[in-house]
Amino acid sequence: MKPPRLAVRGLVLIDDRLLMVNAWPGGTSDLLCAPGGGVEPHSSLPDNLIREIHEETGLTVSVGPVAMVNEFHAPDRDFHQVDIYFRCAYVSGDPFADWTDPEGVVTERHWLTRAALAQHRFKPDSLPDVAWGPADRPAFYDPLEPLLR
Repeated sequence: MKPPRLAVRGLVLIDDRLLMVNAWPGGTSDLLCAPGGGVEPHSSLPDNLIREIHEETGLTVSVGPVAMVNEFHAPDRDFHQVDIYFRCAYVSGDPFADWTDPEGVVTERHWLTRAALAQHRFKPDSLPDVAWGPADRPAFYDPLEPLLR
């Protein structure tokens, strides 16, 4: 059995709009998530997140406190991932310019209000409450859920 994969994700808000991406190569799913990705060894979680957000969106962020820990799995595929979500602040880059992920994973980038996010498929379900919740709220734990595509 493989050990759980560790990933980091960023909650980036500009003008009450949350940055969301479609991280399915070739747009094979319409499921949206916060930008981020797998952790590389020997690099801090914030450094991994800064790298991932820049790769996926072309933006530079600063990383703040942990907002949520979410787990999901696909038992039939021996897959289990733990995502650590951090509150992030936009630093630089054009948030509204076209961007192409050099690794070809992210196919869409959206800035969504809470109402607009509700019109899309996204994971985890607790994301809106955490992203638009008080910044000083203790980190939220979102329990293990099945992987969706």
